Amino acid sequence: MRGLSFEEVFAMLVAMQLSGADLVRLRAWIASIAHPAECIALIEQAAAGRPCPHCACARKHRCGQASGLQRFRCLGCRRSHNALTATPLARLRKKECWLPYLQCVLESRTVRDAARIVNVAGTTSFRWRHRFVPGAMRERPAMLGAIVEADETYRLESQKGSRKLTRRARRRGGVAKRRGINSEHDCLLVARDRNGQTLDFIPDADKSRRRNCIVASRRYWLQMCC
Repeated sequence: MRGLSFEEVFAMLVAMQLSGADLVRLRAWIASIAHPAECIALIEQAAAGRPCPHCACARKHRCGQASGLQRFRCLGCRRSHNALTATPLARLRKKECWLPYLQCVLESRTVRDAARIVNVAGTTSFRWRHRFVPGAMRERPAMLGAIVEADETYRLESQKGSRKLTRRARRRGGVAKRRGINSEHDCLLVARDRNGQTLDFIPDADKSRRRNCIVASRRYWLQMCC
C-alpha cells in the first residue's frame, strides 16, 4: 500500500477545521522535530575560518566528510580534522538531539528529566551534561561596559566530588556551625550590564583572605567594567 506524500497530508490539514487544542498539539509536534542537518549547519557556521586544531595552521583543504561534518586536511601537519576536533563535543553522537538537550540545560532540568524529554539513556544524558556545561562556561564576555549592576551572595562551601574533604561530610546541604558569614561560606558575585552580558565568579577562594571578600569582589568587578 502506497503511503501518503507530504503534499497530500498538507492538503488534508488545510481542508480540516482544527481546534485550538489540535493546533497546540500540532505546533508542539513540529517543534519537537529535530534533524541532524540543522545542528550540523550551526556547527559548521560557528567553526568557519577556524585554523587547524593540531598546529594552528590556517592553510587547509577539503577532504571528504565524516559523521555528517566536512573534514579538512591541514597543509602544515597533514592531519585531518573537522569542526568538532579538540572540542568538548568531539566524538559525541545523535547530533539531532543536541539542540533539544541544550534547551533542557538552559532550563536547568535534571539529568533524568532531560534524558526523558530528549529520549536518550540516562548515561548519555549524564555524559552530555558534563560536555555541554563546560563549553558554555567558557563563552564569557571579556569585559562589561556602560551601566553595570553587581551583587554578592553567600552559600555554604561545597566540596562535592572532592576526594580530600577538609571537613566532615554534610547531608542535604546542612547548616553552618556559626551564625552569620564566616569561613564556611563562599562568596558568589554576579555582575550584569544593560546589554545583557553577565559575569559570575568566586572572587576569593582563599579562606585565609575570606574576610576581605566583599572589598575584593567589588574591586574586581570595577576593574572588569573599566
